[in-house]
Amino acid sequence: MSYLVIAAIIILDQVSKFLVINQFDLHQSIPVINNIFHITYVRNYGAAFGILKHQKLFFVIMTTIVVIGIIFYIRKQSFVHAMMKYSLSLIVGGAIGNLVDRLSYGYVIDFFDFRVWPVFNIADMAIVIGAIFLCYYLIFIEQTA
Repeated sequence: MSYLVIAAIIILDQVSKFLVINQFDLHQSIPVINNIFHITYVRNYGAAFGILKHQKLFFVIMTTIVVIGIIFYIRKQSFVHAMMKYSLSLIVGGAIGNLVDRLSYGYVIDFFDFRVWPVFNIADMAIVIGAIFLCYYLIFIEQTA
């Protein structure tokens, strides 16, 4: 587990969200590349794509279980491949970043808006990138080890 990666994700995520909530009104959108990429301040009361809205307790419990499970898994292993370590660190950092929002506000702050995809944040990117790396590891690296 890379605690530096986890801390970096949490800090980048929380600082970016702090800037958005202090510089934007809710639903305000500023084009970076007109009609392609905007910074849009929205509140997500659910999970990916807004599913399971207003299920804060469920998300807090599930996130806590997943984070503890990953940490427990990593600590029990005598050797962890670097790809596995960093993919799980990205997932944990992103999960904690969004957990901080849920505990602080009751929702997740999202702001990257590509107009053809739901609005997301740095924590979401870390989770997705970590999941992609984890899949790559499981499919291509672990199979050959």
